[in-house]
Parts: sequence; structure tokens; C-alpha cells
Amino acid sequence: MGSYYHHRARTLDGREVSLEDYRGQVLLIVNTASRCGFTPQFAGLEELYQRFRDRGFAVLGFPCNQFANQEPLDEEGIARFCTTSYRVTFPMFAKVDVNGPSAHPLWQQLTREAPGLLGSRAVKWNFTKFLVSRQGEPVERFAPTVNPQHLAPRIARLLDSPAPAA
Repeated sequence: MGSYYHHRARTLDGREVSLEDYRGQVLLIVNTASRCGFTPQFAGLEELYQRFRDRGFAVLGFPCNQFANQEPLDEEGIARFCTTSYRVTFPMFAKVDVNGPSAHPLWQQLTREAPGLLGSRAVKWNFTKFLVSRQGEPVERFAPTVNPQHLAPRIARLLDSPAPAA
């Protein structure tokens, strides 16, 4: 198991960001889509972010178009949709693949270190969620059907655990 902090990703506005910027935070990393039955989860994800961000928590959203073409928008369209439809303020990144040979390296590592049901590595659908501890270790993978509000107790427990030494 290795750190996630060496990965880099491009934000919706084109900035290259190092995940090192999130060291010491509890993270909920989610693949998103604007045209999915689970898209209303953006509201719950934003609620979690607002509730816990001052305690060292971040939601990181990664749009993906690998599931029934449910993310047809470009980065500008995704940003506009997230802002106007759900008032999303948590960090959103450029569209990535989460499965297959072209999967973003972060997602390759997440799926390897936090397998799904019966050890499956593949992400099955949009809004699969990965909870990562302050130490940068995967804690748990959650299916798309898991409502973000149900994650609040787990997030709170992780936030109450000691921060890693600098």
C-alpha cells in the first residue's frame, strides 16, 4: 500500500494539482457524472464537504464517461452544471477513466488497494466512493447506491483520529 500523494490531476479549470495538497486530510474520492440516476448525490456530497471541511475533510470529484456515456459534457460544461444545479464547491477534476488501461493512475491505485465486492477491482458505476484516511490509506469503498449522508459517522470517526506527524 502506498501513498496517494504522488499523484497529480487536472482541475476542471485546467490547473495541474498535486494530491500532496491534501496530505493530512480525510478524503472521499468519487467518480461522478452529470446524467446519471445517482447525480442527485452531488447535493449530499456537498453537504458532507460543508459539514466537515473545517475539520480537515475534502471530497474530490472525478467525472467519468465510461458508464453508458453519462458524462457527455466537457470540463466547462461540467463546471457549469455542478455549480448551477448543485452549488458544488468541493474540488472537481477533469474527466478521467477509472477502469481499463487508460485509467488515471490514482484510480488504478484506489481500485487495487480498496477492492469491491468479492475482491473486484473494477469500478462498476458512477458515484463509487473511496474513503481515505488522514494517513493516505484507503479505508473503505462504497457502492454507488450508498447515500453520502450514511458516510458521515465514518468520516467523523476518521476526523477524530490523530493527524499524522509532519
